[in-house]
Amino acid sequence: MDALIQKAISQLGEKEVQGKDSHNPTIIQYAQEAGFTWVNDDETPWCSIFVNWVAKSCQLKCSNKANARSWLTIGKNVDANPEPGDIVIFWRESKLSWKGHVGFFFGYSHDVKRVYCLGGNQGNQVSISAYPSETVLGFRRLVSSSITVLPEPILKINDKGNRVKLLQTALNSAGINCGTSDGDFGPKTEAAVSMLQSMSGNLTIDGIYSVETQQYLQSLLTE
Repeated sequence: MDALIQKAISQLGEKEVQGKDSHNPTIIQYAQEAGFTWVNDDETPWCSIFVNWVAKSCQLKCSNKANARSWLTIGKNVDANPEPGDIVIFWRESKLSWKGHVGFFFGYSHDVKRVYCLGGNQGNQVSISAYPSETVLGFRRLVSSSITVLPEPILKINDKGNRVKLLQTALNSAGINCGTSDGDFGPKTEAAVSMLQSMSGNLTIDGIYSVETQQYLQSLLTE
């Protein structure tokens, strides 16, 4: 998720132009590049448009819809353990209404009563804002929209580098929660590899990314 967070952060401060006759061309560009060709102003609610633009820029799956709640079915459910860069969806006015807000999870307040969210159309700009935790509808972790490249084995605990990052991305794409792709083969990555091995029915469950483990992971991603 490093690239996704960096992409979103790079847009902080982009804001709507006051008045209905002038519009921020960058916000219009978000819409056009994300596939919302019918949007030609910065007055249209654009929180989901911004998330789609960031996700598409990073070759991650998108909702391709302008409503915030469309993200509730994208990626993987990570309600129990969200991490920075995960999608967070909020309800507005009522849980049962169609209204909502979506952005990138940035963390909780110390008392866990507020969720910090990096998103668009927050105070009419790209910003980091706090929302009540009780208004969260869900957290989702995005997966790659392109062919996942698998690294060559062997990889194991304490290994670091780009090959580990590729493995972590592949595990997340296969639906196995590996957390953030940070290139550090720590206990969480080891546990994810072990979980993968346990799913096969015939692999040794040792948390080591071996040739056999690579082949099984490839089969899951191919399916």
